[in-house]
This record gives sequence, C-alpha cells and structure tokens, in this order.
Amino acid sequence: MLTVLSALTLASEYFEKKGITSPRTNAEILLANILNCKRLDLYLRFDQPLKETEVELYRQFIARRGKYEPVQYIVGNTEFYGLTIDVNPSVLIPRPETEILVETILNQLKVTVGTKILDIGSGSGNISIALGKNLPDAEITSLDISEEAIKLAQHNANKNNVCNINFVNGSIISNGILSDQQFDIIVSNPPYVSIEEYPELQKEITMYEPVNAVTDNEDGLKFYKKISEFTMDRLVNGGSLFFEIGMGQSTHVSSIMTENGFHEINVVKDYQQIDRIIYGIKK
Repeated sequence: MLTVLSALTLASEYFEKKGITSPRTNAEILLANILNCKRLDLYLRFDQPLKETEVELYRQFIARRGKYEPVQYIVGNTEFYGLTIDVNPSVLIPRPETEILVETILNQLKVTVGTKILDIGSGSGNISIALGKNLPDAEITSLDISEEAIKLAQHNANKNNVCNINFVNGSIISNGILSDQQFDIIVSNPPYVSIEEYPELQKEITMYEPVNAVTDNEDGLKFYKKISEFTMDRLVNGGSLFFEIGMGQSTHVSSIMTENGFHEINVVKDYQQIDRIIYGIKK
C-alpha cells in the first residue's frame, strides 16, 4: 500500500530527474490538492495509505508535471497576496514579484475613498482583486484584450468577495477605449520579455503560458511606450503610473516615462535585489 510519505518520495525523485525546480514542493502541492488539505498537513499524515483513486489521480498529475505543465495549471489555482486566484492556460500565472507591485501602490496611496484605478492587461485579475480587497472604497477598472481572461477575472473577484471592480474587454489601442474616464492610478504588468529572450525561458513558460502575456514580440519595451502614451489622456494631473518591469529595463522604462511627462520616478527592487517596480507622477 502506497503511503503519503512514499508517494511524495517517489514523485520528488522523478521530478528531480526531470530537472524540475523545487521537486519536493511540487510533489507536496499536487498531493495536498488531491487530499484536499494544506501542504503542512501532509507531515502529520505520512503513514496514511492512499486510496486507489488517489494514487491514480496522483500518477496523472505527476505525468503532467513531468511534461513541464505548471503545477498551478494542474491544480487550477495559486496564492497571490493572501488570496486564492484560479488560473488556466488563458492567463499568465501570478508571480510573487507582482505582490510587490500591489504593496507599492498601497504604500503610496494617500487617499483611498473614491480613488479610481485602472489595471491594464489584468489577466487573471490578481492585481485588481488584491487592490480591491484592500481598498474597498476605491473604484477599479480591469481591462484585458482576452475575453477568456475577463471571464476568469470576474470569477476570481466573485470567489474572493470583491465587488468594486468593473471588468472591460478591450485594448488600449482601440479608438476611444475608456475615453470618457480619468483615473488617479494606472497600473500594468505588461508583456516585457523580448522576442530574443523568449526561447531561453523555462519550458513551463514557453510550452504552456500564453505567449502574448509574456513577450511583446519585439524588444520588450513596446507596451511601456504604448501604455505611457495612453495614460496621458486617462490619468489625472498628479496621478501615478505603476509598472512591473523585467531585469535590466529600469533605465529604458524611466526614459519612456520621462518622455511622456512623468516625474518623481522611483524604482523598487524585488527579493533578489533586481529592479522590479517603477512608478512616477504625471505633471
């Protein structure tokens, strides 16, 4: 009879041979999902025998992960800023670094009642929902070009009991999109991987995550330029623009923002001391 401990050991060894990062953690997340428990609870159940149905499902999960399918897509969700966000291959998987973007906005806000926030390229809705949960008096607009992403984001908002978000399916390059509105804050985590860098990314990304959410098919700066230009008519004077950026992009994005009339530009580093967040104020 296969126990929790022996199942975890076998899965971890298999993942390690496949070159999967954090093999034990992956094994634990998958089994905890099947047993409907927290990862730490597994340590109290090491001797528990698995049912045949649980073993079979675990084998299926292990096979999928062995083909480099992200664990978040397999279990169908991920944690972000204390919230559970459902994900599928129509959206980028939220990263821990993006929590710094949310934290930076919350730290910079002086007034929250009636604050109007626009999230461009909202994907699963993780940024909008985290902000909406922490700023219940704010008015948030979540914009994405993908209809599937918008549907998933709406689902995630309902799941996390966040009601102050207006979801819009559209693109900033569409004529007149949101032309009748102005915002106090505009935020975006745009596709910032260059077409040259894209093939070098992890297989989990290149094989499974939506390409148009990862790369701009150019130099990685296209959307910073487009969004910075777009915000000039949508951001109130004194309003702020917040971006997540890729490694080595802070100088370029700072120049783009300066050219579009932003000042007091600041950069925030991530957990690896890499420039990750940049923001500035519209003159």
